[in-house]
Amino acid sequence: MSIQLEKIKELIQLREKARLGGGERRIESQHSKGKFTARERLAMLLDEGSFEEFDMFVEHRCHNFGMEKTKFLGDGVVTGYGTIEGRLIYVYAQDFTVSGGSLSEMHAKKICKVMDQAMKMGAPVIGINDSGGARIQEGINALAGYAEIFQRNILASGVVPQISGIFGPCAGGAVYSPALTDFIVMTQGTSYMFLTGPKVVKTVTGEDVTQENLGGASVHSAKSGVAQFSVDTEETGINTIRQLISFIPQNNLEEAPVIENDDPIDRLDDALNDIIPDSANRPYDMYEVIGSIIDKGEFLEVHSDYAKNIIVGFARFNGQSVGIVANQPKFLAGVLDINASRKAARFVRFCDAFNIPLVTLVDVPGFLPGTGQEYGGVIVHGAKLLYAYGEATVPKITVTLRKSYGGAHIVMSCKQLRGDVNYAWPSAEIAVMGADGAVEVLYGREIAKEETPEKKAEVYAEKRNEYNKLFANPYEAARYGFIDDVIEPRNTRFRIIRALQQTQTKKLQNPAKKHDNLPL
Repeated sequence: MSIQLEKIKELIQLREKARLGGGERRIESQHSKGKFTARERLAMLLDEGSFEEFDMFVEHRCHNFGMEKTKFLGDGVVTGYGTIEGRLIYVYAQDFTVSGGSLSEMHAKKICKVMDQAMKMGAPVIGINDSGGARIQEGINALAGYAEIFQRNILASGVVPQISGIFGPCAGGAVYSPALTDFIVMTQGTSYMFLTGPKVVKTVTGEDVTQENLGGASVHSAKSGVAQFSVDTEETGINTIRQLISFIPQNNLEEAPVIENDDPIDRLDDALNDIIPDSANRPYDMYEVIGSIIDKGEFLEVHSDYAKNIIVGFARFNGQSVGIVANQPKFLAGVLDINASRKAARFVRFCDAFNIPLVTLVDVPGFLPGTGQEYGGVIVHGAKLLYAYGEATVPKITVTLRKSYGGAHIVMSCKQLRGDVNYAWPSAEIAVMGADGAVEVLYGREIAKEETPEKKAEVYAEKRNEYNKLFANPYEAARYGFIDDVIEPRNTRFRIIRALQQTQTKKLQNPAKKHDNLPL
């Protein structure tokens, strides 16, 4: 055999060794936990045969605690690039079979390399996390590696989309990289995120808590709001990431994707004409409205388990990607509160960063009252949503279905926050407050002077009807041009699509500045 053939044989053997990660036994252990390996995950994520790997032969450089005797090719992370539906994507997947996927200096350098490439090429970065955290034997070098990754997350924010899949442990400082990315997907039962683990919690606070209850997928998707998606299996999680990619552009200089559409733009839905209940206090399901007006009813909801009083997610109108923000009357009457404001504000800012038009469906009675909200800073959190809409320069189409009261009216993409097209249904009520509260403020003393309860009730009803006649309609706002048109509900899809077509060439820039000072 020639020297050249021997070297090629050696290369093939090294590649086979690298692809085994920590070895067959550890791969079997990974499978026994219901988890896939790093390479299996990337094979599911990317188009078949598209993956090109970087740094397969990288090894750690640590000599502490006898680490020089234990080395694995690749050093616990698989990195490279490939395509999703033909689009360039940079990826990394931590390999739990190698030192528990722990992050070392060289492990971090591999991740940083693909992030740098993604920024140069203007392509999304998808990271799959499955790691025991910093490699303790490397000390400060491991911590420096994390910081290098975080710095790149920060600089890439708003430039290229960043998506994190949490398919195993992610603890300590490791959690900050996913937290800095745009979307987090977690798997039920096999993934968790927390800054300090159950043992530390027990030592410091005396509280007994499991990993799942401290930082599992259900905790972060429903309680903390850290994770945008919670899935039952890794396959579902990876399909969610692929679906998410289909709605968003490659970078901040590209327009939102447009696909072929065979759903008629002038499709009418007569059910929308009857969906608003006769009683203003009765709920209806905003999902029915969304499903009726978007292309083929295909809606990718974001944060579905968190702050259910507001709905956010991606859909298409005539093939064009849009972000939808909608109050949900079926949950807390659709009021805005701290969590709903944070949830919607972050989504609005993502859409604006990546040129995705916003469609806002309004039915909001106001902000949730109470000391819990005020002490929690609802003023500042509500201001986040106000700020997000006000700074957004993408096309903004707003449809008011029913209630739009007070400060909540302003916050939900009103005309004065540079809404491009603001429609209302005939059932819309746009006012400072609802009739009951208004009558109490305006006529409370007058009503109190009446001698009998019957007379009080009569005057109250009279004033209430008078107020409703004046303000519980969209025409007062339309009279001032704050509503561009009052539309028939069943025609909502067509009117939104026409509005989106009209605003395609929108050009709007905010004043030059180093950066804003968002109310945090």
